Amino acid sequence: MATTDRHATTLALAHALSAAERGLAVIPLSRTKLPALRSPHRTDPEPALCRGECGRLGHGVYDASNDPRRIRELFVAAPWATGYGIACGLPPHHLIGVDLDTKSGTDSPAALRELALRHLFTIPDTVVVITPSGGRHLWLSGPPDVVVPNSAGRLAPGIDIRGAGGYLVGPGSRTDHGVYSTVPGTALLAPAPCPPALLRLITPPPRPHHPTPPSAGQHGQGLVQFVLAAHEGQRNTRLFWAACRAYENGIGEELAAPLVDAAIHTGLSEREARATIASAARLTAHRP
Repeated sequence: MATTDRHATTLALAHALSAAERGLAVIPLSRTKLPALRSPHRTDPEPALCRGECGRLGHGVYDASNDPRRIRELFVAAPWATGYGIACGLPPHHLIGVDLDTKSGTDSPAALRELALRHLFTIPDTVVVITPSGGRHLWLSGPPDVVVPNSAGRLAPGIDIRGAGGYLVGPGSRTDHGVYSTVPGTALLAPAPCPPALLRLITPPPRPHHPTPPSAGQHGQGLVQFVLAAHEGQRNTRLFWAACRAYENGIGEELAAPLVDAAIHTGLSEREARATIASAARLTAHRP
């Protein structure tokens, strides 16, 4: 390993341990911002529906911990890590990340201000992290009994939400595009409570429940759970794979609604989910 990478790993571990002292659960990240440890199930014929129950490392955000010994173990297993991710939705802060993106060409801060004026809320003083591209991550805390889903652009163009099952790149992390840092004066703040009006906007109302049809059996339930276990970067892939297996087994049509609900729960939009399932249906229809 190059000296600069070793130095970046040492710094990342130090920052991760500091975050853990504040009760935040962390995982090591690579320069690509993805979890540094690969899944132990990646070579399995059918990926396991596992969130770490197997006892091995490499389950993404489900490896996250605020135990210093566990964190060191994770970084020892990933000596190439140059950053760390902070798991959202976990106690004690039940962290919610508001990601104001700048790469899409939209004015996301202005969009957030417009939402605040329209729905009568203000963003309190809280931790703000600057991304290498000039974007902002606002850290907010949520109530323990509310599950905030991940979403991309649903609130407004350029505004992504990181909730349960998601993570934020921690300040001090080094990526291929630069270093994440806190806005001066915010580093020592605690994540401020999410304004109730904003919380209502990012927590969709309950959708009609589409239970797995009895005729789909255990295999159908397993495919739905496989999609529910997806985290950012694998949601579409998992949905497509599950839909293909469903159509190949003759249960595609009856499993479509439960798969759409599962995909929305992970942060995909209904339109994205239905398009992915339709692609799977077209692909499998041409197979002998």
